Amino acid sequence: MQILMVMTSHEKLGDSGKKTGLWLEEFAAPYYLFKDAGADITLATPQGGMPPIDPNSVEPDALTPATERFEADASAKAQLANTFELKDFSAFEFDAVFYPGGHGPLWDLAEDPHSISLIQAMLAANKPVAAVCHAPGVLRHINAADGLPWVSGKRVTGFSNSEEAAAGLTDIVPFLVEDMLKQNGGEYHKADDWQPHIETDGLLITGQNPASSAATAEALLALLQ
Repeated sequence: MQILMVMTSHEKLGDSGKKTGLWLEEFAAPYYLFKDAGADITLATPQGGMPPIDPNSVEPDALTPATERFEADASAKAQLANTFELKDFSAFEFDAVFYPGGHGPLWDLAEDPHSISLIQAMLAANKPVAAVCHAPGVLRHINAADGLPWVSGKRVTGFSNSEEAAAGLTDIVPFLVEDMLKQNGGEYHKADDWQPHIETDGLLITGQNPASSAATAEALLALLQ
């Protein structure tokens, strides 16, 4: 079982002067679920090397058993610090791809031609794609064979407008995940703010927020197994 995890290389939170990047829980929880299931995990980012970590995701109230396991895992920390460049991989090498969130993907991965090509090739090869929180933003430019957005008519979720408002970033992000999914024809569903919620529709698995990261990964494993 070969799983590619694709993370952001973007660290600037718009023009706010603040930092963003990868939300650590959304990496750590899926990483260990995949690892404990016996998967071979490859980590990639647009630029390679260490992805920026959203500083808010390492605050005490954001830590979880998975992030604490990661902090004590020298091997995993070395792997994350040395991600490969996304351009060096193709869909035929993997059984599935998983995109953790954080705000970073809205700026780089949503527009990255290598990410767009990878996702389209995975889906064309009947291989699942999973994304959690802000990472469903990577689906923004993914089209089906008929030219329509891939999410059109599909049940999807992702970071909600109300959660973005609660985070105070509605006017800073380049686009709102919920709005984009709806504009592309997706049947958007959500739970209450910060509550776990996932949607599976065929090969596509999406999770709403950081609390949904483990469930998103579990749903991907269920499809693979």
